[in-house]
Amino acid sequence: MKNTGEAPSAADLVQARDRLLGPVAGQRRLSPDALREALTDLHEFWLTAQAAQAGIGANQGVALVAVGGLGRRELVPYADLDLLLVHEGRGNGINELAERLWYPLWNSGIGLDHSVRTVGEALDVAASDLRTAVGLLDIRHIAGDQEVADRLKTLARDKWRASARKRVSALAESARVRWHRSGEVAHWVEPDLKHGRGGLRDVGILRALAVAQLVDRPGEELEHAHRLLLDVRTELRRLVHRANDVLRAQDADEVAVALDRGDRFDLARLLSGAGRTVAYALDVAIRSVGSDAPRRVLSRLRRGPERRPLDEGVVLHGNEVTLARDAEPHRDPALLLRVAAAAARTGHPIAAATLQRLAETAPEPRAPWPLQARDELIALLGAGEGIIDVIEALDRSGLWARLFPEWGAVRDLPPRDAAHKWTVDRHLVQTTAHASRMVTRVARPDLLLLGALLHDIGKGRKADHSEVGAALATQVGERLGLSKQDVDTLSAMVRHHLLLPDTATRRDVTDESTIVRVAETLGGDPVLLELLHALAEADSMATGPGVWTEWKAALIGDLVSYSSQAMAGEPIARPDPLDSRHRVQAEAVAASGKHDVTIESSGRVATITMFAPDRPGLLSRAAGVLALNSLEVHSASIDTHAGIAVEVFTASPRFGSLPNASLLREQMGLALSDNLPLADRLAAKERDYGGRPEDAPEPRVLWFDDEAGKDYPSAVVLELRAVDRIGLLYRVAEALERCGADVQWARAATLGTTAVDSFCIRAADGGPLSAASRSKLAEAVHAAALA
Repeated sequence: MKNTGEAPSAADLVQARDRLLGPVAGQRRLSPDALREALTDLHEFWLTAQAAQAGIGANQGVALVAVGGLGRRELVPYADLDLLLVHEGRGNGINELAERLWYPLWNSGIGLDHSVRTVGEALDVAASDLRTAVGLLDIRHIAGDQEVADRLKTLARDKWRASARKRVSALAESARVRWHRSGEVAHWVEPDLKHGRGGLRDVGILRALAVAQLVDRPGEELEHAHRLLLDVRTELRRLVHRANDVLRAQDADEVAVALDRGDRFDLARLLSGAGRTVAYALDVAIRSVGSDAPRRVLSRLRRGPERRPLDEGVVLHGNEVTLARDAEPHRDPALLLRVAAAAARTGHPIAAATLQRLAETAPEPRAPWPLQARDELIALLGAGEGIIDVIEALDRSGLWARLFPEWGAVRDLPPRDAAHKWTVDRHLVQTTAHASRMVTRVARPDLLLLGALLHDIGKGRKADHSEVGAALATQVGERLGLSKQDVDTLSAMVRHHLLLPDTATRRDVTDESTIVRVAETLGGDPVLLELLHALAEADSMATGPGVWTEWKAALIGDLVSYSSQAMAGEPIARPDPLDSRHRVQAEAVAASGKHDVTIESSGRVATITMFAPDRPGLLSRAAGVLALNSLEVHSASIDTHAGIAVEVFTASPRFGSLPNASLLREQMGLALSDNLPLADRLAAKERDYGGRPEDAPEPRVLWFDDEAGKDYPSAVVLELRAVDRIGLLYRVAEALERCGADVQWARAATLGTTAVDSFCIRAADGGPLSAASRSKLAEAVHAAALA
């Protein structure tokens, strides 16, 4: 903006801001820190000019001050302006003065958080509102009476120093509520850079504690983490052209390139390290200055320190787990694990000084580990949710890598599967925490916990993670001193940890060949089958919301039951795909010539059966009707009786409740008579929900020749992997039908945002598919997934 003697308009401000964010032709692209400086200077210049035009003078008892990002000179693109008009309460017209400042910003669309207060009023609000108290620590004078601004800044800091220790518990509780809502920067795949645990708001808390002289000012490592978080936030907002603090996967690659940080996976590991640094620093700070610290200090002066024994060489000192006075870490290889297990069991953190001493003196257990050390490891892993913070503390101290050198490859590793919520290392710990609640369901709880901890340890290498992981699990098991049989079982758990969920959600679990294949793959070992069943549940629960469902649990349960019968040499009690009720209903439909629909529900999962005279196109029409009612199809089977097609779907509502059977019956009738424009209606519905993301990964079509099942000797399985969308099954089924494929059964699995749909198909004449037919079908299905 040019200085023409008149105050620039809000439109001038927006135009100048947009030029900075450009870049326009011939303009150098500003680095993130230079951009923040330029944005700060720009807005400060505009506000100063507006204040002068509004009549705010240097010695009139009125000052315009900034807090937040503008106050700290860390203004990121599209940030709200946090402004306070502070005055001494003399004379009238302060509200009119404020309106002359605020209105131009409102009209321009620039976000504004504003208030008008006297010095005393501002201090009174800060005394009762924690966020205001912390915010006033960033006060910076913009225009008007400097003395008024300085007085408020000085008094706000003085009052904060006097009260901060008493307010730490409230500050910590407020942060915990925020973390619960926004997750963790270090371990979430799509982190909230500002509000997440280890994010910029937590840096602000550390800065506030430093102002109160309760902790030291941030060191170099913390400053580096702060700068990275701030730079990523700046580039993210510059990229998306709006206020946004959640780094989505679709934006991360461009942000990484802009910051010269490799690709989104490289950036994710850096962000994870930064988030860990901030979160750990805040945890230590809050523990060290908790509101009961003065009482504890006085208690120690009067009676000496309170130390309660927890285990051999381990005591609870105040609210922290520490070493006993006579403990000798260098002589006791199990002591480190006893400390960790005690902390996880009691929910108390390990003292920072204890972690440091253990890091300096605790030896790496020699292979094979002594039995006591192995027992303590199992005790730690079985402690439930308590292990999460404990393993994090051990990892940051270098102690976890001393126990498990293999951990380095998965540390801070972002997953490449969109269904996953956590980084790989955190996912392993979360899986172990879930597995600890299932130990009574298995004969070998120790192997369940170890398998949960190691099941994805092979990720981060350029090979199949299950095969690499199995080799690493063998290495770990031998180092721990497990027997040869137990090492083999642990390795097999890691190698086959996806066998049950993949088979159950993508294949017909009632088919004998499927059941026999599972039993033979596991060497007929019922203990291994039992362990994999529990691990599949723990793994799914730790992956993300909605991954473990009633439907998935039932399918895997059935597969395990059938496989167990096969292992025991018993006849496999498989259900008849068409029970007597279906036969009776099909005969009634044949007699009446009218279609029918029935619904049987168990919780949110329903079995929906559709009866209609057999004809091409039934599967796509039925799938379309279900999609129109926002039903997510999990499986579909097709059979015929008395000339009537019987289509059985397992489905659940994406949201809301199940529709009425009469509504589905009416819509199915319209679809069968071609009076329901399914394609148009579903396209409109998809547009309402955002459609297919522009940067969605390319769909993949795979063929499996030996997995259709012996009941379908000439059939093959086509598997589609694509981004899930409303109506996807309808479009794909319609494409298959259009190409003349005869669909015998379908299985649709949704893993986060990814759909894995399998179709057992054969040629229209019942024979095998030719190579040309396969090519044509694959092309049609691929196009349908993109449509």
